[in-house]
Amino acid sequence: MYRSHVLVCGGTGCTSSGSAKIIDALQREIDKNGLGGEVQVVKTGCFGLCALGPVMVVYPEGSFYSMVKEEDVAEIVSEHLLKGRIVTRLLYSETVTEEGIKSINDTNFYKKQKRIALRNCGIINPESIDEYIGTDGYAALGKVLTEMSPDEVIQTILDSGLRGRGGGGFPTGLKWKLARNLVPDADQKYVCCNADEGDPGAFMDRSVLEGDPHALIEAMAIAGYAIGATKGYIYVRAEYPIAVKRLKIAIDQAREYNLLGDDIFGTGFNFDLYIRLGSGAFVCGEETALMTSIEGNRGEPNPRPPFPAEKGLYGKPTILNNVETYANIPRIILNGAEWLSSIGTEKSKGTKVFALAGKVNNTGLVEVPMGTTLREIVEEIGGGIPGGKKFKAAQTGGPSGGCIPAEHFDIPIDYDNLISIGSMMGSGGLIVMDEDNCMVDIAKFFLDLTVDESCGKCTPCRIGTKRLLEILEKIISGNGTLADIDKMEELCYHIKANSLCGLGQSAPNPVISTLKYFRDEYLAHINEKRCPAGVCKSLLTYEILPDKCIGCTACAKVCPTNAITGKVKETHVINQNKCIKCGACMAKCKFKAIIKK
Repeated sequence: MYRSHVLVCGGTGCTSSGSAKIIDALQREIDKNGLGGEVQVVKTGCFGLCALGPVMVVYPEGSFYSMVKEEDVAEIVSEHLLKGRIVTRLLYSETVTEEGIKSINDTNFYKKQKRIALRNCGIINPESIDEYIGTDGYAALGKVLTEMSPDEVIQTILDSGLRGRGGGGFPTGLKWKLARNLVPDADQKYVCCNADEGDPGAFMDRSVLEGDPHALIEAMAIAGYAIGATKGYIYVRAEYPIAVKRLKIAIDQAREYNLLGDDIFGTGFNFDLYIRLGSGAFVCGEETALMTSIEGNRGEPNPRPPFPAEKGLYGKPTILNNVETYANIPRIILNGAEWLSSIGTEKSKGTKVFALAGKVNNTGLVEVPMGTTLREIVEEIGGGIPGGKKFKAAQTGGPSGGCIPAEHFDIPIDYDNLISIGSMMGSGGLIVMDEDNCMVDIAKFFLDLTVDESCGKCTPCRIGTKRLLEILEKIISGNGTLADIDKMEELCYHIKANSLCGLGQSAPNPVISTLKYFRDEYLAHINEKRCPAGVCKSLLTYEILPDKCIGCTACAKVCPTNAITGKVKETHVINQNKCIKCGACMAKCKFKAIIKK
């Protein structure tokens, strides 16, 4: 028995900040101080509070050390682990109060969260099947194989109200029921997982794979039993090396424990899993394109019907859910359908994981009950906007979603509410924007991605999105006309109505939502040749204020095009014809003598 456990985040975020070196340094210092038999170092998945990584938590005290550096390790070991004196200066500041040190669960970031899909992330070693089993892992699989019929499993998922967490929110139990019943005599059925996660700013599924891979394996085996499948495929993007590594380890361990393979739990049920690496094509988030890619072909969508539940992978009945959806399954089986249906709203049950990013203090992963307001997520959990700036909008659903303006800041987030205001849940990316963001530029950013990622199979998406992007670029360059707005709106609805798959059908959403809520910014670009947020370079000018310029020459020295002239201790001038609007002069000026207009 160890008296202390030191949990260090080994997710992608903290790994990129040097957590692997911290783990090595910890082990060296522990051994040097003779604590090898008393203190265990555990590499976990993501704790969620990515803004503070690398993160280290010492149990049983629960001391939450944040932004740990390699040079801090010796002090933590010698003071805390050896002498029992917590190093207060290295703790996450919000856990330190006048009354003493409080639990991380009582901080603003965590106290409104309810972790179901993320329940084990940051808690267990994801490369240890024994630790997963120690948290009731594989108990749900054992229960369904020994106590429940496939129809009972499906009915439980139906009664829970679980909807797909990957985009459209289709009822998970109904999808399983269709796959079981549409072709009952099929000689083969498949269970697939979409772990490709292509939305900008989204990293929910990656964190589950890195922090709790066995939850996915268990859930897919349960799904296989429910629909009568014996094989499953996890389609994961190759750019997730840590997730892929841990998935491979977990699958090997599950096979070794006979939790995958033949005759699982001695019940005669056979099921095995295989990994397929995606090359990062955004279109492969669409289910038929993903299955086409698994088959070894170019990832392109196919017309529906027939739907995958009838004719999917290799022409056989197939279900496809994303990682977060599957991560809910074991808990529903163990706790019952009523447990999940008691959380959330009337039509959106359970919780949702969001990757909170952009202009917010506490970037990271949050899991909240459906119905939590956008304001609660941004201001309370997220800690508000940096620098005292004002909230302007939030983009949910990635390129397929839309912008939520400040007027809807108090909207309870669920599937139907977001659709009603022109956005969507999507996989869970939530990008926060402040007053310094140009919404025309934001629309262009997302459309640029969909143009680049279009598979080109259908004309409305291949050509339509390109024409839409060209109009946006025209407006941003200062050459737009009022007629361009009418053209864009007409083109948006034509693309939505005629594209083959969800990528094309949803590609215009960022344009539609920004036109709806931020039309005044489009008009400023067109009528006034001005970007209100000061983002679009073609519409910017930098000017030196004569009453503030002291002639220090600092701005002229950093100007890459020598556009700034003036003598020492005399007012300087910017030659607008030579200025490339890089902003280097404004950043260098200590006297705030340069403004952006």
